[in-house]
Amino acid sequence: MSPATRVEAKRIDKMVPVTILTGFLGAGKTTLLKRILTEFHGKRIAVIENEFGPENIDNDLLVQDTSEEIVELSNGCVCCTVRGDLMRTLNELRERRQAGELNFERVIIETTGMANPGPVCQTFFMDDEIADYYRLDAVITVVDAKHGMGTLDNQEESQRQIGFADRILVSKKDLVQEDEYQALRSRLLRINPRAPITPVHFGDADLKSLLDISGFNLNTILDIDPEFLADEHPDAAHTHHHHDHDGECGEHCGHHDHDHAHPHHHAHQDDIGAFVFRSHRAFDPERLEEFLGGIVQVYGPDLLRYKGILYLKGINRRMLFQGVHMMMGAEPGKPWLSGEKPTTRMVFIGRKLPQEIFTRGLEQCLV
Repeated sequence: MSPATRVEAKRIDKMVPVTILTGFLGAGKTTLLKRILTEFHGKRIAVIENEFGPENIDNDLLVQDTSEEIVELSNGCVCCTVRGDLMRTLNELRERRQAGELNFERVIIETTGMANPGPVCQTFFMDDEIADYYRLDAVITVVDAKHGMGTLDNQEESQRQIGFADRILVSKKDLVQEDEYQALRSRLLRINPRAPITPVHFGDADLKSLLDISGFNLNTILDIDPEFLADEHPDAAHTHHHHDHDGECGEHCGHHDHDHAHPHHHAHQDDIGAFVFRSHRAFDPERLEEFLGGIVQVYGPDLLRYKGILYLKGINRRMLFQGVHMMMGAEPGKPWLSGEKPTTRMVFIGRKLPQEIFTRGLEQCLV
């Protein structure tokens, strides 16, 4: 580890990690949050929460014998209209912690069920004081297995909550048949192929898998569920002509000339969706930067999360990049190993993104 990397790692260690907990009304966010606060994990947590309605009852549910700090925002959604409230609250928590009035090691923001997580995430990139003090760790989305399909059909915000997620927890799985759960899981996977999906029972989740995920850390592995690249998702593996198969097609091959019957995969037309771009050819750095800059300017509001490992001409290490809406960042990653075949992998999650335009544009940036 270089001295500069050590300094950066030390700085990140001192930052206060923040988890955004989201999910549609009745999905089980408060149940999960209560468990996080009551289980002994040796961490003091400040909770910023607000629910949609005239009276917030979560405080009565959550504050019992815990020593955590519960902070209520003004009534309404944590969204664009009250992002200023969120910034003020985070800065007030910082000031009180620095003054020794509060003692907490991490923050959990529980959004209202109607909230779009995007503006909440952006808060941690737009204000310098917040960006220097807090580290956005991950977005965790809770989905109700019983009503999830209907919610996704009728509420686009629920699709956004899935699209932004670093972890998806499915509650109330015991109330549905296995085939119903699998249908929901397949749909969640099409919307967001990079978030692990885990059933939970009354908030009985493995807390270690929910805290310190580093979902917004560029150095984390780009996880794309292999099922997303299987034949049953013909719109996902569109770059199959870049694959090197060596004459053999594996279980998750992106080719589409195999004879597989997959009924009901496209019964639901979601506004939010994902696609993956992969190539063994190197990008021209200047062309790629220009193309991504233009894409972000045009489609930024509809781009929820995008992340990738890039193979660039003239650079002997992988480049890591990710973005939220119109904010994008990149940094060098590990060197390519001598026996390793450099490969670009990029995932884009957003609302009605023109996949063909993205794909053609990216292909034109290849050397």
